[in-house]
Amino acid sequence: MTETLAREAAGFDRRSFMAGTATAAIVVASGALIHAGEAWGLEVKNLKPETMRSLIKIARDIYPHDRIADKFYAIAMKSFDDKSSDAAVKKGFEDGVAGLDAAAMKAHGVSYANVGWEGQRTKLLEAVETTPFFQGIRGNLVVALYNQKDVWPLFGYEGESASKGGYINRGFNDINWL
Repeated sequence: MTETLAREAAGFDRRSFMAGTATAAIVVASGALIHAGEAWGLEVKNLKPETMRSLIKIARDIYPHDRIADKFYAIAMKSFDDKSSDAAVKKGFEDGVAGLDAAAMKAHGVSYANVGWEGQRTKLLEAVETTPFFQGIRGNLVVALYNQKDVWPLFGYEGESASKGGYINRGFNDINWL
């Protein structure tokens, strides 16, 4: 049996390997997260670094884009750490992630951030989608993620156009990613 077939027979295929390496790439350090594969780090001041790691994974699961690097999700979630200087806000995030971790542990034997399949994590999120925890993340994330100017080119968005004479004479129909 070839090595590939042996791995697949053991329940370890390329997709699960890639999912595992993407999760493992964000390493929790003392008060910080470090992503060795993308060469970035994020200092965490108010939340536990493990909580921030889970929030980044939650952000990716809520708004999944394969072509957006984890650093953009981390930048978006940094505002949640900043807001967590308030004890009540911090408790909401810590408790929300702890609840997801408990559900993941019960269903899969690992914390939320270590659940290897996006579909399994999505099921966990569906169970909490009506909670203020989830709705707060989803609502703020749509602005925090998509308002980053460095993300815009990944979607073919060139930014505001009024100062450049509008879109009509600037190739409004040249979008090539749809």
